[in-house]
Amino acid sequence: MLDDMALTPLEKSLYEWQLWVPGFGEAGQRKLKSASVLISRCGGVGGAAAQQLAAAGVGRLVLAHAGNLKPSDLNRQILMRHDGLGQPRVDQAARHLRELNPHICIDAVPENVTDANAAGLVGRVDLVLDAAPRFEERLRLNREAVRQKKPLVDCAMRELAVQLTTVLPGRTPCLACLYPEAPPDWKREFPVLGAVSGVAGCLGAIEAIKVLTGLGEPLLGKLLVGDLRTMVFRTLKTRRDPRCLVCASVT
Repeated sequence: MLDDMALTPLEKSLYEWQLWVPGFGEAGQRKLKSASVLISRCGGVGGAAAQQLAAAGVGRLVLAHAGNLKPSDLNRQILMRHDGLGQPRVDQAARHLRELNPHICIDAVPENVTDANAAGLVGRVDLVLDAAPRFEERLRLNREAVRQKKPLVDCAMRELAVQLTTVLPGRTPCLACLYPEAPPDWKREFPVLGAVSGVAGCLGAIEAIKVLTGLGEPLLGKLLVGDLRTMVFRTLKTRRDPRCLVCASVT
């Protein structure tokens, strides 16, 4: 992150209510203003996270998402609109976020994360928020975040279940410690209720805010799992795998 940036009078007014949060205040807001976050996919989960991070005043968001909007996206992708069908999703997401908060910078990248672009995308930011539906993409981001020693918040959902963990390279297990390979039953398309995506994305956003500002206790060495059918949430302890091919040698 850059050095803390001063807040303008307008920004103090805009973020007034969150400045009242104990342990956050103007110091926390300055940290958000100077921070940058990569959001991999800005669909159901990532779109909700991006909206909350933009509203909170994170200074720069890099959105990476390929493809055009389809009718089946609209039950959950809250940054999209019906009149954008057939048009690039990332451009619509960026436009919506700029309208929501014109005081921050939004970079729209019309690509999903690949081996070719991962290093460049991760290198542009202070923190990675991974909301990709494909496990291969999540593991790719995890590898690059660990290599560059950048914090990563991994948030996911499926049906009525959500899960979330935070990776601090060298300090916590990485995603590959938990999933050395993509689970064989994890498909690209699966049942989705938009409200469940929103829960996962909002949880990811507050976790990113905590890591960036030092507020509260992030999920370090922990995996949060929630069953929204029953509204039961559990926090499971995780451990680094000393044989992990991604993070075992990172200190």
